[in-house]
Amino acid sequence: MKPTLGTCYYPEHWPNELWADDARRMVDAGLKVVRIGEFAWSRLEPKPEQFDWQWMDQAINTLGEAGLELVLGTPTATPPRWMLDRYPDMLAVDAAGHKRKFGSRRHYCFSHVGYKDESLRIASLLAERYAQSAHIAAWQIDNEYGCHETVVSYSDSARLGFRYWLRDKYQSIEQLNSAWGNVFWSMEYSSFEQIDLPNLTVTEANPAHVLDFRRFSSDQVVDYNRAQADAIRKHSSKPLIHNYMGRITDFDHYKVGKDLEIASWDSYPLGFLEDRNRLGEEHKIKYARQGDPDFQAFHHDLYRAVGNGRWWVMEQQPGPVNWAPHNPAPLPGMVRLWTWEAIAHQAETVCYFRWRQAPFAQEQMHAGLLRPDSIESNYFGEVVRVARELGELCEDGELEGKAADVALMFDYESCWAWETQPQGESFDYFELVMDFYRELRKLGLSVDIVSPKVEALGEAKLLLIPGIMHWTESLRKSLSEFRGTVLIGPRAGSKTSNFSIPDTLPPAIPNFDCKISSVESLRAGTERPLVQGGNIHSWVETMDLNHNKESDFIVVEQTEAGQAVLVSNANISYLGGWPDQSALSRILQRACGEAGIETETMPEGIRRRASARYGFIFNYNAEDIDYAGQIIPAAGVVFASKIK
Repeated sequence: MKPTLGTCYYPEHWPNELWADDARRMVDAGLKVVRIGEFAWSRLEPKPEQFDWQWMDQAINTLGEAGLELVLGTPTATPPRWMLDRYPDMLAVDAAGHKRKFGSRRHYCFSHVGYKDESLRIASLLAERYAQSAHIAAWQIDNEYGCHETVVSYSDSARLGFRYWLRDKYQSIEQLNSAWGNVFWSMEYSSFEQIDLPNLTVTEANPAHVLDFRRFSSDQVVDYNRAQADAIRKHSSKPLIHNYMGRITDFDHYKVGKDLEIASWDSYPLGFLEDRNRLGEEHKIKYARQGDPDFQAFHHDLYRAVGNGRWWVMEQQPGPVNWAPHNPAPLPGMVRLWTWEAIAHQAETVCYFRWRQAPFAQEQMHAGLLRPDSIESNYFGEVVRVARELGELCEDGELEGKAADVALMFDYESCWAWETQPQGESFDYFELVMDFYRELRKLGLSVDIVSPKVEALGEAKLLLIPGIMHWTESLRKSLSEFRGTVLIGPRAGSKTSNFSIPDTLPPAIPNFDCKISSVESLRAGTERPLVQGGNIHSWVETMDLNHNKESDFIVVEQTEAGQAVLVSNANISYLGGWPDQSALSRILQRACGEAGIETETMPEGIRRRASARYGFIFNYNAEDIDYAGQIIPAAGVVFASKIK
């Protein structure tokens, strides 16, 4: 793999006299890829069935003839105003029953059949017109599914679609009543037509009802994406891409990814630190101009899994953004660091958003590689430097990835389950998985993210499965065939697929006869101290290890009160609580030791990543750090010598 750099460009925003010079400057800067078109529907089709293709033809030719490869987006994230006149009921509805309005973006409901047909129409027309263009290298379908909380819609279209979905899944209303446990509170139905959406109930809705609605909502995204993919493939064999977002878990990205060749995501480290990071003000202040040292890396690894190995950064922050509570400028060097970290995680392409800062509308305060007056931004030189370094590093070959010794399972359905019934306001599945990931990175390790639906768990030496809701038969089979060390929990296997407690009690692990007899969620200030140091916080489970006298468990960790927290039997260990940083680090070091994996406690803010030929060291600190006798510059990247 020889990584490339690119940018996001909006020719419809600028006089066409600028296009050729912009293209030349992109090429001179070392950029190879340009994404266009994903928000341009009103300019492509100003009125229903009246098209203006001339400007797009010119833009594609101008950019392509300059030597740039184009990713052409379908513009379905921004339906034009006339579309709402055609389909007044196409708007999504939030949980409070409020209809979304026109005047922004992503203002459609995935369940609306009429809008889905319109999306297929414009996608088909684009593909038919431009499929044979030598300048089109790939297609992007829509833009940022789920951004602005737009997956789960409580519209009339969703209600109707949900009833069809339930009928198809359960076949009979009796089966549904049994699966949901509707005898409770007299919630039984006599027909599918009686079933409403699980919002605006007096108190908590049936969790099985909510979870099925979340599954349905996710499937609507999958079906919508697949329909556009199928429409484009009738005309083009070029790769299909979608650009996912950070910490968007409302739909199953793995399922969407099965219909695409490449996964991509939009990386905004400073924005995400401000509005999607829960490590507290001290952490945000320390990394205000660098971003969290692990948030981007986690998503790099996640989307590599979603893309089955092929993934991009479609939008990389190149300066201050406009949408977070606070929007500082990146520390000098960070744009280069973010780019190289993505490449170290096997990104094929990193595109910067955007080429030129827009002087109008909602994103006018969002920096680009150029200022609105076309002068290079303060970070332009970092991009040019990365392009030069890429040429040097890949001069004698490709930059190949390397499988990690550690695999960490991440499951979207478990996100929905624990959002539906957290059992404690501090229980957050995403944060639980991130805690594991963060501590692994602090131990100097590279990590591969795996889906619970993966057919084989690979050659990793250590597999971590925190918080997964339930065990599918395929996952049970994969787990039984895995020969490495396994650490499971907390809260793993605690429900059936219908959101009930398993008859055998959790964690219901194959060939692991431990039972969870009760659980507690803990408020801050009531943590449970561990004998070996550190605490259990937020969540703790009471284990029954004596119900089967033939069971041979080793109690590895316990509270000072004698409550078992970590137990082990053969190659499987179960963790019955949420450890704090120091305790989790110790637990993971032990698991790595059992798996034969070497660890190293990294200095604060220093991270490593190994590729097949190189090691990379990243300094997220605002000051130089002495690491292993080498000075790592502030916001700097060091390439280790080739790995033999």
